[in-house]
Amino acid sequence: MMRFYFNLSPNPMKVALALAEMGLDYEAVPVDTRTGAQFAPDFLAVNPNGKVPALVDGDATIFDSNAILLHLAEKTGRFGPGDGAKARGDFLSWLMFVATGIGPFSGQAVHFKHFAPEKVPYAHERYQFEADRHYGILDARLAASRYVAGDTYTVVDMAVWGWARMVPFILGDEAWTRYPNLKRLQDEISARPAAAAVEALRTQHGPAFKADMDAAARAVMFKHLKAA
Repeated sequence: MMRFYFNLSPNPMKVALALAEMGLDYEAVPVDTRTGAQFAPDFLAVNPNGKVPALVDGDATIFDSNAILLHLAEKTGRFGPGDGAKARGDFLSWLMFVATGIGPFSGQAVHFKHFAPEKVPYAHERYQFEADRHYGILDARLAASRYVAGDTYTVVDMAVWGWARMVPFILGDEAWTRYPNLKRLQDEISARPAAAAVEALRTQHGPAFKADMDAAARAVMFKHLKAA
């Protein structure tokens, strides 16, 4: 059986959505990143980068969320690209857009908005601007296409869902007014049975994770502060 190492943040949750959509059995392994569990030797043997999610599937170990989505699509033959070079090109391009744009810029926007120990106006404004720009690109795409990679629901949409559900936390409560097409996709996916399964996973395992972002959590999550 596959082992899925996770916490409740956006990247693991998009993988949880894919696992539910595909009806795959797995062992859920919580990794509490606010207590430093991601740096335990047994987890570093799975992911030397010390981040979640990670998936062990037989002899394969995959430790990037978007790589996991691609692996699962190829493994099951479901929710992958359509036929032909154009469909595959669109699929890979938009998946990598999430991997290199939506995820990193959203993550940095959240950090400087909510968790940085000191206010850094330049960094805050830069990442708010870039996160907003990336979501605007997605919204424009979804104005012309039902789903991100085309007319069919794929793991690209699941990758988007993981982050898009956090848009108000990333950019503010009014942000959804700027992305009506992205909101339409977000609502559609959130109404699917697989999204309910993700919520059940969150409810079941939520108490296992430390809730407070206190000094001890900052010390293990933001190691550059100690180094400095």
